[in-house]
Amino acid sequence: MTDALKLGFGPFAAPGKGVLIVFCDDALKFGVATAKVLGSALGSATGLVARAAKAERFTGKSGSSLDLIMPEGLKVGRLTVVGVGKAADLTAKDFLKLGGIAMGKLPASASDGVVFADLPGGAMSAEQAADMAQGARLRAYKFDRYKTRKKDDEKPPASRAMTVATADVAGARKAFASRDTTAAGIELARDLVNEPANVLYPEEFARRTLALKKVGVAVEVFDVKAMKKLGMNALLGVSQGSAHDGRMVVMRWNGGKKGDAPLAFIGKGVCFDTGGISIKPAASMEDMKGDMAGAACVVGLMHALASRKAKVNAVGLIGCVENMPDGNAQRPGDIVKSMSGQTIEIINTDAEGRLVLADVLWYAAKRFKPKFMIDLATLTGAIIVALGQEYAGMFTNNDELSHRLHLSGEATGELVWRMPLNPVYDKMLDSKFADMKHTGGTRWGGAITAAQFIQRFVADETPWVHLDIAGTGFDSRMTDINKSWGSGWGVRLLDRLVADYYEK
Repeated sequence: MTDALKLGFGPFAAPGKGVLIVFCDDALKFGVATAKVLGSALGSATGLVARAAKAERFTGKSGSSLDLIMPEGLKVGRLTVVGVGKAADLTAKDFLKLGGIAMGKLPASASDGVVFADLPGGAMSAEQAADMAQGARLRAYKFDRYKTRKKDDEKPPASRAMTVATADVAGARKAFASRDTTAAGIELARDLVNEPANVLYPEEFARRTLALKKVGVAVEVFDVKAMKKLGMNALLGVSQGSAHDGRMVVMRWNGGKKGDAPLAFIGKGVCFDTGGISIKPAASMEDMKGDMAGAACVVGLMHALASRKAKVNAVGLIGCVENMPDGNAQRPGDIVKSMSGQTIEIINTDAEGRLVLADVLWYAAKRFKPKFMIDLATLTGAIIVALGQEYAGMFTNNDELSHRLHLSGEATGELVWRMPLNPVYDKMLDSKFADMKHTGGTRWGGAITAAQFIQRFVADETPWVHLDIAGTGFDSRMTDINKSWGSGWGVRLLDRLVADYYEK
């Protein structure tokens, strides 16, 4: 949720009120447009900014800032100078961050802000200005719909406006259109992750996906009866202990050529995970409302692709369940027959996400015969031990898809790191009673054995990637463009992958 932030573009001009945000490098140099508009206020070495910088020991270091209240020679209430370090070293994703930083410098009480898309060496391009605007929108997001009492400094103005001043207003507006729809998809994903589990249970999650019809996405919802008919006993076993029945949702966007195989995105949607009979410790269990971050990403991505009319066929599938420990709950030692026909011995009911993915992946491959499948799941604590919160773990059977995702991650800052898959891990899944166990039964290599298990349900040699987003999907590292508990991680990554490599 973004509090009534109105984002726009305009020409370089000194604003008559509010907050003005400009950029300088580590030599305290400003862009030509900035210096021209602000004139004597920026001035020479004896100018206002230079004097204040000396007093505050501000050197233009990347991310640092200098605030001047009621600056002489300007009508604004505040002038904020943001350092970018060496301007020549900035990359594409840095402009997104600059927009987030600029938005963060707009005080909560301020109703109007103007940021100059200008640097030493020249004004930013239309695309760079649009990136800045997207960064500002993402930074402005917050989820406080359940707060009935707010402190005075938490109450925003009735409306807020941020204008990005640029040399190419029309070009920036055009470039921002697709970025704006991607941001909307990210915000949708964040909203879903941030919702409490008593509000967003499987049936409600499925109901909310129906809103995608407004942007042209076809939506099918499968209830328990339909999933039983399909033989989805692995997924249904997870949800059988909950008062809320499970659901599978299929979302289709047909923006490509008729008959072209779609791209398939699959998300784990465990709306709350107690661990089931293998119950989790009480500490931090409240965070398990976010165990559906993979499914939230898929919904946000489908919204983004459809809203920008992506020239591609895509299908998103999510398996939504609750993992609860009542008298009907699945037990360790139970054996279930998956949709694939393979039988699975349940070892630890807290390893539930892979059971959901097993049936949904099989269904996706058999029904849609996609070009590839990418699944996202907050699956294992082991991946956080390995990679922390900087990277998602990537497991794949396809080198080309791996390389493309890596490049998309580098471009967006949503980073992935390839982890091993190897048959030597399969012996850890051997069962005395069924075709396989669903865990390795040990802490060692937990993220890998989970991926090895999931791979067994990738039908017909479909190119496939499993993204373990346990460290990035929620409660992740705060960044310049995200201050939310629910991150919406993966929407930008996958939207970029589609745009760069699969649209025609």
